[in-house]
Amino acid sequence: MSASLRPLALAAALVVAGTLTPAAQAAPADQDALILSAVQRDLGLDADRARTRLAADRRSGDTARALRKQLDSRFGGAWIDSSGTLTVGVTGKSADVARGVRTTLVQRSERDLDAVKSALDAHVAKAPKSVPGWYVDLPTNTVVVKSRPSEPAAARAFVASSGVDAAAVRFVGTDEAPRPLIDVVGGNAYNIGSGSRCSVGFPVNGGFVTAGHCGSTGASTSNPSGTFRGSSFPGNDYAWVQVAAGNTPRGLVNNYSGGTVSVAGSQDAPVGATVCRSGSTTGWHCGTIQARNSSVSYPQGTVTGLIQTTVCAEPGDSGGSLLAGTQAQGVTSGGSGNCRTGGTTYFQPVNEILQAYGLSLLTGGGGTPNPPTGCQSSETRHNGSLAAGGQAIQPNGSYYQSTVSGAHVGCLAGPSGADFDLYLQKWNGSAWADVAKGDSPAASETVTYNGTAGYYRYRVHAYSGSGAYTLGVTNP
Repeated sequence: MSASLRPLALAAALVVAGTLTPAAQAAPADQDALILSAVQRDLGLDADRARTRLAADRRSGDTARALRKQLDSRFGGAWIDSSGTLTVGVTGKSADVARGVRTTLVQRSERDLDAVKSALDAHVAKAPKSVPGWYVDLPTNTVVVKSRPSEPAAARAFVASSGVDAAAVRFVGTDEAPRPLIDVVGGNAYNIGSGSRCSVGFPVNGGFVTAGHCGSTGASTSNPSGTFRGSSFPGNDYAWVQVAAGNTPRGLVNNYSGGTVSVAGSQDAPVGATVCRSGSTTGWHCGTIQARNSSVSYPQGTVTGLIQTTVCAEPGDSGGSLLAGTQAQGVTSGGSGNCRTGGTTYFQPVNEILQAYGLSLLTGGGGTPNPPTGCQSSETRHNGSLAAGGQAIQPNGSYYQSTVSGAHVGCLAGPSGADFDLYLQKWNGSAWADVAKGDSPAASETVTYNGTAGYYRYRVHAYSGSGAYTLGVTNP
């Protein structure tokens, strides 16, 4: 093992061996039986194997997030293979990572692959109808372009016109014909205008998110009553609906077995992870993630950045909720096939919707999180809420002055299942400079800094996931 990979291997081994984040230690309670039953049915596993797989997926997700941060530009993606083993692509010299994490040498980083796909997305107007979509395929370290078997030349011409490196592209023949699942109801039904139906994806502050093809901005809804405050389709396939007074959004998903699944957060699951979908036409079904950042060409236009899965769906399921355990993943966009013979279904990532509209996902526990153990004695507390990728300055968007030297202690408690980071900054006379940070893959962070007199502030960053947070502060 090269010296440059030893710290990485150690960190990964700790996660896989069982040193999990607080978020990963919090196992689902009442919904274990529901999730296990659906995974057994749709993936052909017995109870013990299903339980083992779900636990391994959660550990792999934590490990993948930690390695993405540590490898940075050398990170070639992470995926779970058919045996349940997490594999991490690394550019440059590589060796096996001990205790459950396997590395493989790859030519292109995840960023390189995303850049190739972005170039194809930028030339979507030139994509022929015989090309139903394209996506980053991490296990093969390529970007896959799908095409009708009878028209491969059109797909190759599209790639050539985009100017990308042809060596990074792999062509796959398919008869897939994706279409939006418009006549739908997902987790729970709602009606648009006087005719069509769609589904509630995930409740957020003030309403819910859903598929963009369900309605345009300004359209009215009933059951629950509300208004589309934002909608994007094609290009994206997301929207959010603000509900009227009297409707109470809750952080739950209908399990179509007489109960609900409590949403704990919106932490992205890795490629290969087990996911389950709620939809009113076909109920609750499970499968696995095949790819992220997939582009799909519908008759109405191409949608980029979707999650590609083996979960089945049918018209009537659009807009519904996709979960990995209790972590929100996305809302149903469209697909091909059905739940009798199987198919491919695509989902708009929920974190992109939350960030686009500045929304916060509602979780089943509700309320504001408590500070980590040992921080309950903080002098002051500040509460807030962040969408994935968002940030906030505390206290109250401003700063504070310390007139003496001493310890500055910040204790951050983010939403369960998320990855929130905390930075203490000091004014150096011309700019704010980081002097202490907590950036582990956990929801909670603590920073301590012994500093001189001066001006200070905290920056809270939602690295992944979204929701409410509490920041406890103690100053000299």
